[in-house]
Amino acid sequence: MNASAAAAPGFIRHPLLSAVGPDHGFGTRSASAPEGLARPRQVHGIAVARVAADGRLDVEEADAAVSARPGVGLAIVTADCVPILLATASGTAVAAIHAGWRGLAAGVVERGLAALGECAEEGDRIVAVIGPRIGPCCYEVDRPVMDPLRRRFGAELDRASSVSRPGHFFLDLGRLVAQALRRGGLRSEDLALLSGACTACEPARFHSHRRDGESAGRLLHYIVPNS
Repeated sequence: MNASAAAAPGFIRHPLLSAVGPDHGFGTRSASAPEGLARPRQVHGIAVARVAADGRLDVEEADAAVSARPGVGLAIVTADCVPILLATASGTAVAAIHAGWRGLAAGVVERGLAALGECAEEGDRIVAVIGPRIGPCCYEVDRPVMDPLRRRFGAELDRASSVSRPGHFFLDLGRLVAQALRRGGLRSEDLALLSGACTACEPARFHSHRRDGESAGRLLHYIVPNS
């Protein structure tokens, strides 16, 4: 499924999320951050922050966040890592997950999905969209990255990677995220990957740490539960 038109200047919407109602957007270079979003300090870990009664996150450092407070949205930032925006089919609860290789290996996707599931109404399915990320065309890694991922993903890692040169591999982070979501119980029809969105390949549209180093900016992605 392909992305629809931008939600607002600089943001990309996806019809899978639009169908269940939450305002959302995957950011590009030209996006301006909406106001009033709860945003954790990301540390490449597996902690999950939740929006409390006062509209603030219950923990400051986290790489997944969940909101079931009407109108209180979430934001995460990336610059090659994988952003995932999720919502219950009722649109009353949402989540945002930041997944780099460390978080993937440690289980941040499964943790974030499970936390959103705790907010879902009985029988309410969850939908998820995987946003702009560095693609296997540009993401080369070595054994210290592959080995921790192997322990979590096993043979699926072979299907998500290819040898680039001795001891190095091109890695498809998006495919691994999709596998983690399916392991967490998400149905394939409720899961989508934003296509044609390699952050490293498109300097005019996306920031990329792999391409630009420490000077790279950050892409902001957001989702707001239905009021």
